[in-house]
Amino acid sequence: MQNNCPGITATLDLIKGKWKPLLMFYLSSGSRRFGELHRLLPNATQHMVATQLRELEHDGLVERRVYAEVPPRVEYSLTPRGESVRGLLEHIYHWSEQQNLPA
Repeated sequence: MQNNCPGITATLDLIKGKWKPLLMFYLSSGSRRFGELHRLLPNATQHMVATQLRELEHDGLVERRVYAEVPPRVEYSLTPRGESVRGLLEHIYHWSEQQNLPA
């Protein structure tokens, strides 16, 4: 096995961050509004959730959709690239359950 694994490093760079994997996991079940995502992460500040969502959007993993309504409605969803990470996140979730890791 090589000491240098550029593919793993590049993948982890895309999803690293305390909240990014959780945001993607919650979005894997469908589109969600910002407030809903923030409520799912009670220990995260609004600023941190917004920052992590912007980074995921910049990296092509999350799509932000603004609806022309008053007040404006904004929804986030996984892009096809983001959907391709779903299996990895599900494996991590199931592995953590098998290992009896604390919730």
